Amino acid sequence: MAAPNDRRRLLLGALLPLALGPSARAAPAAPASVPAPERAGAALAPWQPGWLDIHHIATGRGNATLVMLPDGTSMLIDAGASFNEPEVSVAPRPNASRRPGEWMGRYVRRHLGRAGLEGLDYLLTTHLHPDHTGDADAATPLAPDGAFRLSGVTDVAAQIAIGTVVDRGYPDYDFPARIAAPFADNYRAFIADRRKAGLRVEAFRVGSNEQFAGRAHRATASSFEVRNIAANGVVWTGTGSATRQLFPPLETLARADWPSENACSAAIRIASGRFRYFTAGDLTSYTHDGALPWHDVLGPAARAAGPVSVATADHHGMFDGLNPEVVRTLRPRAWVIPSWHIAHPDMLQLERMFSERLYPGPRAVFATTVMRENLLANGRLTRKLHSHDGHVVVRVAPDGESFYVAVTDNGAEDDKIKLVTEQFMV
Repeated sequence: MAAPNDRRRLLLGALLPLALGPSARAAPAAPASVPAPERAGAALAPWQPGWLDIHHIATGRGNATLVMLPDGTSMLIDAGASFNEPEVSVAPRPNASRRPGEWMGRYVRRHLGRAGLEGLDYLLTTHLHPDHTGDADAATPLAPDGAFRLSGVTDVAAQIAIGTVVDRGYPDYDFPARIAAPFADNYRAFIADRRKAGLRVEAFRVGSNEQFAGRAHRATASSFEVRNIAANGVVWTGTGSATRQLFPPLETLARADWPSENACSAAIRIASGRFRYFTAGDLTSYTHDGALPWHDVLGPAARAAGPVSVATADHHGMFDGLNPEVVRTLRPRAWVIPSWHIAHPDMLQLERMFSERLYPGPRAVFATTVMRENLLANGRLTRKLHSHDGHVVVRVAPDGESFYVAVTDNGAEDDKIKLVTEQFMV
């Protein structure tokens, strides 16, 4: 058996061309090489069959994550487009000549196209907030049929066909209460238009590992799974597809104590071999200093999912996201902070992500975009970030035993690599 350092060097060879075995899931196909060796200054290599790619898209206006599964199945998690003022948000990336959703749609089309794939198989909307679905007002342009306005999710859908939309509120969007706001009205109008056209929309099914099933677009021997962990206060138990409810009956609570939209966010875990990835929208763990313990949904979700290899710092690394137990439970080798606002990330959240008191060993922390003011105010910790501006792309080897992270330029559409890490062992 190879010594640990020798094994590490062997796995670094995963960056070099080699062949994948025949698929056990689809018709025989010519084996594909892995992505070419990545280096700073070069363009990111296209996805290849067998690999799991997770792109955290950095537009400076909201969350969006493109997932390309080992068999070519594609999934977009959120497509946010907030209307935050420039005083509290980074400048739009690449620039303000297009809407954030347009840039996201172009990013998705570009990377699917370079891999020879067409259309998105799935869109997961974790919850109804503008920085995850797209903001809208009277000045937002209408779709060609006038049924809804183009922003975020709807901008992406205008550019690329989506097989199935999944969200935590369908079909009624009234738990715990119906959101009365232009952005929510616009999203519901988009869903109604899809239904009218006979297109698929589904409610997120907690506990399922079949809702985001592979579509077998490419032959691969790599095994993978998307497990639905939590939504609406319901959390997977870790056994079969069984779930449990965390929220008390609403009628037993004061209206001020009802769960927030963030607390209802959908959470998933993606697995490929031994690799695990966890993301949960804006799920939070804050209990109002112990007064409302059931407001901590992120903790139970983390226990159901973890430990993992890579995790997002949910709710953008804000004060109410990662409590110590969540960090201790997930204990990832790499954190990704979906950030762009002046408050992203919070200093205590950074302290916890970097803390070896909570879990031992090295870890890398990446942020999609961080404002200069935040970098200065939290400099003791932000200087430890691997990256604080750029698309953060996680690439998992076909055997699921290692991964690396490439950060690409979000100021242009050439996918130029700014930074590439070593291979991290799972």
